[in-house]
Amino acid sequence: MTIEAGQPLGPPTSTRQAGVLRPLGGLGRAALGRAGRAALLATGRQPVPDALEPLVRAHRGHHPQADLGLLARAYRLAEASHRGQKRKSGEPYITHPLAVTMILAQLGAGTTTLVASLLHDTVEDTELTLDQVSAGFGPEVAYLVDGVTKLEKVDFGAAAEAETFRKMLVATGDDVRVMVIKLADRLHNMRTIRHMKPASQVRIAKVTRDVLIPLAERLGIQVLKAELEDIVFATLHPEEHTRTRTLMAGHEGEPDTLLEPFARLLARQLAETGVAAEVTVRPRHCVSLHRVLLKRAAAPGADGRPQGPQPADFGRLLVVVEENADCYAVLGELHTCWTPLPGEFKDFVAAPKFNLYQSLHTAVALEGGAVVEVLVRTRRMHEVAETGVVALGDPEPAAAVQDADELDRTDPARPGWLSRLLEWQQETPDPDAFWSALTADLAGDREITVVTECGETLQLRAGATCVDAAYLLGEDTGHRCIGVRVNGRLTALSTVLQDGDLLAVLTETVPAGAGPRAAEPSGPAPEWLAHARTPAARLAIERWLADHPARLPAVRTGPSAGQPAPPAHRTVERRAAPVAVAGRPGAPVRLARCCTPVPPDEVTGYPIRGGTVAVHRTGCPAGERMRTAGRGTLEVRWRADGTPADGYRATLRAEALNRPRLLADLTAAISAEDVGIVSAEVEPPQELRVRHTYTVELPAPAALPGLMRAMLRVSGVYDVSRPHAPEDGTAGRNGGDRPAPGVGPSRGMRGRSTAFTGQRSSGTVHGPSPKPPSDQRTE
Repeated sequence: MTIEAGQPLGPPTSTRQAGVLRPLGGLGRAALGRAGRAALLATGRQPVPDALEPLVRAHRGHHPQADLGLLARAYRLAEASHRGQKRKSGEPYITHPLAVTMILAQLGAGTTTLVASLLHDTVEDTELTLDQVSAGFGPEVAYLVDGVTKLEKVDFGAAAEAETFRKMLVATGDDVRVMVIKLADRLHNMRTIRHMKPASQVRIAKVTRDVLIPLAERLGIQVLKAELEDIVFATLHPEEHTRTRTLMAGHEGEPDTLLEPFARLLARQLAETGVAAEVTVRPRHCVSLHRVLLKRAAAPGADGRPQGPQPADFGRLLVVVEENADCYAVLGELHTCWTPLPGEFKDFVAAPKFNLYQSLHTAVALEGGAVVEVLVRTRRMHEVAETGVVALGDPEPAAAVQDADELDRTDPARPGWLSRLLEWQQETPDPDAFWSALTADLAGDREITVVTECGETLQLRAGATCVDAAYLLGEDTGHRCIGVRVNGRLTALSTVLQDGDLLAVLTETVPAGAGPRAAEPSGPAPEWLAHARTPAARLAIERWLADHPARLPAVRTGPSAGQPAPPAHRTVERRAAPVAVAGRPGAPVRLARCCTPVPPDEVTGYPIRGGTVAVHRTGCPAGERMRTAGRGTLEVRWRADGTPADGYRATLRAEALNRPRLLADLTAAISAEDVGIVSAEVEPPQELRVRHTYTVELPAPAALPGLMRAMLRVSGVYDVSRPHAPEDGTAGRNGGDRPAPGVGPSRGMRGRSTAFTGQRSSGTVHGPSPKPPSDQRTE
C-alpha cells in the first residue's frame, strides 16, 4: 500500500471564515482538509511531512506495515536540530540525512535503520545528545547513531580517522547495520564530492577505495559498491573514466545485435523446456567495463596486436528463476545448446561466497565466435546478491540466536570475516599500525575456502599462505606447527593456498609426562613473518618473537649428561679386534666410516694397503665398488669379546620437517640414551624438510635400536636411517674410511612404532607406520 501525503495543513479556520456549512456531499476543499485532519487526529496518526513522501513510498514497497509515525518524529527532530546548517553545496543540511535514508529505503532497510539514518549526524553536529536519542527512540537507535558518530579531532588528533573506523568496526561486530548506514552516508557524500576541495576529494576517494568499498564487498551490497567504485574511478582517474564512459555511451547509442537477440533466444529455449525464467541483459558499470578492457589490451589477438572492446564486453546475461533446481536446469540447456568455455563455470550456489553471494557463472560461445557470460540465480539469490546483509533483515536479539550454529555464516550480525577482524584489532593499540593492518586485510578483493582433512572449512583472503591457515585454526596450533600437507603432499609453509585446497596442519606433540619446558611449543621462526598475509598471523608471530628472544641450541659432543668426564690422561688399553678375519689371524681391522657397521650387521672384509682389512656392511656401495674393481673379499665375523679401540660408532640420519629447536630436541634425545655425539651435520632446509646426520659413540651395540626409536619419537622426525656411501660417489683410498659427502639413506625407520624387526642384513629398525608423503623417497 502506498501513502501519499498532501500539502501541509494550515492552522484551523473559524466557522466565520469557512462560510455557510454545506451538506457532506458538497464539502469544499478547505472543509475536506479540515475533515481529513480531524480524522487523522481522531485516530492518533500524525500527518507525514512532504519531504518524506518519496522515502515513504520506497519504504512501504519493502515494508508495507512500517510505522510511519516513528519516521515522521525522527525527521522532525533531525530537521529542527540541523536547522540553519548548510552543506558545502549550499543546500540545507537536512537534505543529507534525507538522501542517506532514501538510499537505505531503496535497499530495503528496516524502519529502525531508517530512523537511525535520519538522526545519524545529530549527535555529531548538533546539541542533541545520545541520552535524548535513547529516551525518544530507544537504545537500539541510540546504539546505531553512536556507532556512526565520528570521534573528535580535538581529542584524537591525526588518529581520529583511524580510531573512528575502529569504533565503527567494533560497533558493527554487534550490529552490522552500523556499517550499512556508514556506507550509505559515504555514497551520498561521494555523489556530492565535487563541492569539496581537490585535495579533500583525493583523500576521501582513497579512503573510500581502500576501506569502504572492500567493506561493501564483504557485506555483499553490490549496488553500493558499484556506484562507489565508479565515483572513485572518476575522482582519481578522470581521463580513463572519461574514455570508458565515452565507449559506453557509444555502445548505448547503437542497436544491440548480440546480447538482446541472444537473451530472446535463450528465453524461448527455456520456455520450450518448461523452465520459468526471466532473462535480461545486465550492463556492466564503468569500472567493471574498464577492467575487461584492460584484460583485452593485455591479451594479444590473432594478429599479435592488443584486442579492442567486443560487443559482449559491455554486459552479461542474467537469468532469474524460481527454485534452486531450476538454476541447474538452465545451466544444462546452456551447455547443451551452446558451447561452454572450459574453466569459466563457477558454482556459487552449492558453495556460496564469503559475502553470501550465490549464482551460477558460465560462459558460452555463440555461432560467430563471440563469448557471452551468463549468470543464473533465483529471485532470493538476486536480492541477496544486490543488497547483501540488508536483504537478510534486521538482526534478531541475542537471546533468539544464542542456540544458532557457530559456523552459520548467514548471521548478518557477525559475518565470519568480521569476527576475525575484530580479534586482531584488539592487539593493535597503535592507530597507525591498526590502519595499515586494516587496509592490508581489506586489500584482497576476494576470499578462498580451504577444507582441512578433519572436515573443517576455513575462510581466508586470497593470497593467504599455510602460515595464515595454521594461525586461523588457533594461536596454539600456529605456534606448534611444524609442517603442512596440501592436497596430500608435504609442502612449504610459504605455499600460497588456492580455493578448494585440502589442508592438514602438522603440529609437534607433547610426550606424556613431559615437563613444563617440553610442553611449551617451539614457536614460529622469524622467517614466518615474510609468509604471513593476515594481520592475525603476523601479530601472533610478532608477539611470540618478542616474548621469546632467539636462543641458539647447544650441541653436546662427547659423553652425555650423567656420564663421568674422561680422565685427562687416558691409559692406553689393548683391546681385541671387533671382528675375526678368516685366514688372517691377527690382521689389523678397520671398521669403515661410510657405513659404520655395528653388530649384528652382516659384514664383508676387503684387504687394503698395509695389510689392513676394511670391514663394510654387506651391500655397502663403497665395498661393492672395491669388489667390482677386482679387490678380493674376505670372510669376517663379529667376535663376542671384541671391541674397537675407539668404541662402536654409528652414523644416523634423521629426516624431519623443519622447525625451531629441532636440533636441540634431537641432541637431547640422543644424550638421554647415554650416547655421546662425535659429530653432527645439519643440511640447509629444502621445501620445509631438513636432514640431520649424527655420528655417535655407542656404549654397546645393543643400544642402537633403542637410540633410533628415541630419535623417531622427536616431534617432526618421520625417518631415521643408517646411510651408506652414495652409489655414484667415490670412497677414500683406504676403502671407505672417510665419509663421502652427500650420502644417501638406506631404508630407514619410519613412523612412530617401537617394534624391532630384522637385526641382520640392513641394520634397520622399522615397524608398521603411516604411509610416507607421496613426494618422500621410498626405497
